[in-house]
Amino acid sequence: MLKRVAILANGGDVAGLNPVIRAIKKSCEVYGIECYGFIDGYKGLLENKFVRLDFNPMADGILPKGGSIIGSSTNTIVFHYKVTNPDGTVEYRDLSDLCVQNVMKDGFDCVFTLGGDSTQKSARDLFIKGIKTIGVPKTIDNDVACTDITFGYNTAVSVASEAIDRLHTTAETHHRIMCLEVMGRYAGWIALESAIAGGADVALIPEIPYDINKVAQSLQRRIAKGKQFGIVVVAEGAQPKDGTASTVNSNVSDGTGIAVKFAGAGDKVSKELEKLTGLESRCTTLGYMQRGGTPTAYDRVLSTKYGAKAMELAMEGKFGVLTVIKNGKLDYVPLEDVVGNNKELGAVEGGTKESNVRLVTMDDELVETARNIGICLGD
Repeated sequence: MLKRVAILANGGDVAGLNPVIRAIKKSCEVYGIECYGFIDGYKGLLENKFVRLDFNPMADGILPKGGSIIGSSTNTIVFHYKVTNPDGTVEYRDLSDLCVQNVMKDGFDCVFTLGGDSTQKSARDLFIKGIKTIGVPKTIDNDVACTDITFGYNTAVSVASEAIDRLHTTAETHHRIMCLEVMGRYAGWIALESAIAGGADVALIPEIPYDINKVAQSLQRRIAKGKQFGIVVVAEGAQPKDGTASTVNSNVSDGTGIAVKFAGAGDKVSKELEKLTGLESRCTTLGYMQRGGTPTAYDRVLSTKYGAKAMELAMEGKFGVLTVIKNGKLDYVPLEDVVGNNKELGAVEGGTKESNVRLVTMDDELVETARNIGICLGD
């Protein structure tokens, strides 16, 4: 029987983390199980810093609250952890055994890992080393494998759609092309769905390398019909045909040796379209606006369902799994399936070609819908 469980939230914050935490916490209160939260994700697991959540006032009233009351970590990879030595030199060490020791010492019967593909990769690896883990799929990019939808995604799409609505009025008033850059490094779900919801004219996603001339031609056809403006949605990972995605050097390494981040895709498209169409063009980058704030009603319900299901799986003794939505119904899959080809224990995290991220396919209904209503996808 379960006596003590712990939760950790890892990776970028999204709207819906607190409702998941609340659902697990409330389930524990119903069944008389102690519930704890590791502070700042895997960093808290490594440092063994946690707080009790059941019947704790700090965990009350958090359903509409964005972010995570127990924090999160975006650069902590316990299998490849950055350590600064006394002499100032830096090295990377595998500190996963310390995490296992902490969990065993604390007597936690299960650790719930709230996060995306990188988080669940570590959860799978820790499960192999003896920690009973259950994952809950979190990312605004909606790119976690094996599930139809992740919590946080609906809120991000809603924010992007509202931004498009607001940009429409400025674009029409000043006869401009307004480009909106949204998140989506490898998967274009946010760009595609918000473009449909907001009535955009163009949606550029990572899965479809774009031809800027075809994009310009689609806007020029609008101009010829008397519509002297256009709305273009650009995923941050969108890349031109025979080109690469826009990235910049970063001072922050994720521990895998990768020190670049996606940035500038929207500006690049905006400048090129201004030259090709003759219309003034401006770019707005939503950035972290998509992550923060109150979750939508949809995400509150989805997150609660995920949290309650994760607790149900723990009580049934099903560990090393990820809670998922399949064909609209709650289910679970082995974390091994989520990891995909990135199977080596302690190997690089997600966000690589070895990752099993869920991408937009060309036969997806969203792609078909976009094409049917005349949204240019750049191909």
